Parts: sequence; C-alpha cells; structure tokens
Amino acid sequence: MGYGDVSCLNEYSKIRTGHLDRMAAAGMIFEDAHATSAVCTPSRYSILTGRYNWRSRLKKGVLAGYSTRLIEPGRMTVASLLKKYGYHTAMIGKWHLGWDWATTDSNPANADGENVDFSGPVTNGPDSCGFDYYYGHCGSLDMPPYVYVENGKATAQPDRITEDTGKFTWWRKGPTASDFRHEDVLPNFTQRSVRYIEERAATGEPFFLYLPLPAPHTPILPTPEFRGKSGTNPYGDFCLQVDDVLGRIMDALNRTGAANNTILIFTTDNGCSPEVDFGQLADLGHHPSYVFRGHKADIYEGGHRIPLIIRWPEVIHPGSVSAETVCLCDLLATCADIVGTDLPDDAGEDSVSNLPVWQGKSIDSSLREATIHHSVDGSFAIRKGKWKLEMCAGSGGWSYPRKGEECEGLPPIQLYNLEADTAEQKNIYNEHPEVVEDLKALLTRYVENGRSTPGARQGNTGPVEWEQLWWMLTRKPGAVSNCGAGYGGRGTGASLDK
Repeated sequence: MGYGDVSCLNEYSKIRTGHLDRMAAAGMIFEDAHATSAVCTPSRYSILTGRYNWRSRLKKGVLAGYSTRLIEPGRMTVASLLKKYGYHTAMIGKWHLGWDWATTDSNPANADGENVDFSGPVTNGPDSCGFDYYYGHCGSLDMPPYVYVENGKATAQPDRITEDTGKFTWWRKGPTASDFRHEDVLPNFTQRSVRYIEERAATGEPFFLYLPLPAPHTPILPTPEFRGKSGTNPYGDFCLQVDDVLGRIMDALNRTGAANNTILIFTTDNGCSPEVDFGQLADLGHHPSYVFRGHKADIYEGGHRIPLIIRWPEVIHPGSVSAETVCLCDLLATCADIVGTDLPDDAGEDSVSNLPVWQGKSIDSSLREATIHHSVDGSFAIRKGKWKLEMCAGSGGWSYPRKGEECEGLPPIQLYNLEADTAEQKNIYNEHPEVVEDLKALLTRYVENGRSTPGARQGNTGPVEWEQLWWMLTRKPGAVSNCGAGYGGRGTGASLDK
C-alpha cells in the first residue's frame, strides 16, 4: 500500500480513508517512515526482529508458500520480548516468514509442495517466534498453498485446485482447503482479530496482536459492499476495505474500554505494486506513491517510504506530526523502552527506540544515525539526513531503469539531496565525492559490524555479498558502468562475511 493511498498523507488522494484519517487526528503521523525493504518478506522479518533483513539468509526477493522458517532459532522478536513481560501474544493474518510443513519423505517441502503432508504438524512457525496463538496462511494470498493453519495444524485439508487469471483478481494455481475462499480471507482475519481483542480486553491482562493483512496485495478482491465505492478502480476499493478493517479494530478497542492504554499502530510493509494499474489511477488523478519516485520493489522512496500512524491516547498528543526519519525495525527497541529493559547485544541490532518522539520530547539530533534501504534484487541504499546514496544505477526493482540494458551508460551509483529533490530526479553523486565516501564508509561499517547501533560486534547470517559495493569501493567516483554487474553476481566481487 502506497504512502499516497492514505488521504491524510496525500492532499490529492482520490481514495478517502476516513478511519485512518480519524486515527491520525487522534494520534501521530510519521512523514518519513520506512520499511527496511521494498518487498514484504524481508520487511516483516525486520519488523519483528529489529534486524535488517539482508542480515538474514534471505539476500533478495521474498519467500514462497512452501518456504522454511526465516527467523533464526532463538532470535528475540517483539512477541517473545513482550511475552516475557506478561503480554499474551497473537498473530492473525499473512505470516510470509516461512514455516516447516510436514512432509511425506522427511525432507523439507518441495518448491511445488508435492511432498507436503497437510494432515501433519506445522513446525517452526509463529509459535517458535514468541506467539502464544496464531492463525493464518504462510505466504501471500496469491501464493499456494491456500490453507489456514492454526497453532501448528491445518484447519482443513485441500480438496481442490484453484486459480484465477483476472487482471486484478489473479492468484497462482495451487491446492486449496475446503474452508478457504480467497474472497473471505480479509473478513475472516478481521472478525477473528476483533474477537481476540474482546476476549483479551475482558481479562484485563496486557496483549500484543500482530495483524498482518493480506490486502491490498493481489489478489485484489474487495467484497460487494466496497466495489465501486472509491470511485477509482478495484485497488482503490480494496484500500477502502483495509481502511474499514482499521475502523473495526478501533471500534473494538473503544467498545471494550481498552483504547486509552492501547498502542495502535498502522503501517505497511512496502510501497504500492504496479499490479494496481498506475496508468488508470493516474488518469483519475490518484498517485499511490504520492510525490515519491518508484513503487514496490524499488530502491527509490516509493518502494520503502510507507504510511505509519500511531495512536496512544495516554502518551501521544492528538494531531501530532513527526518529520523524524524512522524505520519499522525500530519497533523492538521501542517496545523494550516501553517495558523498561535494555536489549541484549544479539537482539535488535538495527533497532532504535522511537519512544521519545511518541512522547513529544525534544531531541538534540536524529534518533537514527543513518538508515539502510534494500530493493527486491538486493540493491542497497543508505540515508543520512538529507543525503541518500543508492548503490546501483537504476531502480533495483521493477520501475525504469531496470537492471540490464535500461541502465547502460548510467553512473553506477546515485546520490540525492532529498530536501531539495524529494522526487530523486537529479543524481549529484559526482558533485559531492566527500558525501559519497562518507556514506560508503558508514554503510561498510554497518555491514562488517553486524549492527548499526551501539553494542558488541555481531555476525550476519551468512555472507552479505556486495559485489557492487565492493566494485565502487575500489574505483574512483565518476566511473561509469552497466548496472548489470549489480548484486548477486558470482564472478569477481567480495563477500563481507560474519
């Protein structure tokens, strides 16, 4: 979901998200918030672990529906931290961080799932990451298998193969359980989440609900009451249904008396996908990325600058707006700050507490020294203040210019002054070699130290292979190369290991 899809963030938005606007009026808007990645699996890893996604085994792309667990055994998560401090923890929704399906041959699940035994136990899922309860599906809603899993057990067995090839409604062909209808998934998660809030609020005990929605990702399936409601296209209608989910969550908190001392966070894990038909929306005057360049998958701002709205009536002043650069990996350190504990050195290596900003305190300098961004193909960028250095020639993702011929003749890196050039239109890397060198050195230190926060040096999970970064570190600014020699190559290059 793009930054521009929320009407309180985009004065020109054609999608009027009334519930999100209401939440913002009662809480705080963040104008410069970022997911760690421009795609979903890596962003979700960072949200829960407080660690940059590229430190995990996943160096680019996303997981699939049969993928094994991504979060490392024993790694602290937001859920495991809060559970330790007396919170009941639950995950309801799209997991997309891998779990281990039972199989017929004792091997991990095949990519096509042919050896999966859906009657067997599901292990190493959310329950191994600190969640007392979970209910959801493994991948995106367009990735098979289409099976609900509740606390390590499929709720029903697949009894058919389904597929949809519609422009907006498509999903990949795969086994589908008897109780699974794609159109019902979002309402199902909403109802279960409302019921969870009601049940937990009745106990008077603290709770943490992680509700990762499958929407407005493909398949774009607004229910009948939302079709045509936005005045745009099915994507706009689906965004309004997401807005309605938020409204139902707020109503549940208000109805149960839990609203005042509950922290409610709404955010997204990356920018808007081109599957929504940008041209059609633009003709109607709507731009999901607002004024930012690029979209989902890209290293540009449209890929990872995302909506972030937080309501906490007991602490956050209504109608607050923050221009502080924050990152979703900051949630773990913020929660630790709230419960009054320090993170150990081997947890939340890239997480910085945002609590002072929530509390409206004056701070002498930026919370974060710098922030690293990551695209779908594994390209890196580093942001410090107004400067953003992108270690690739193109988008690093799906928008023009893409890796290969579209990047021929372009400088191999990009430097933008986001204060003067929010839309990232003028590459000024050759005009500020001192800034380029400073940011490259900082980026390298963050990788080699296994962390970007103070603390003991840590290891990365597997080598962080940075062919293009190495290439740039050994050549003078001003060199020009085809960006086809970017991340992922196996020829010359260097690995910054553990």
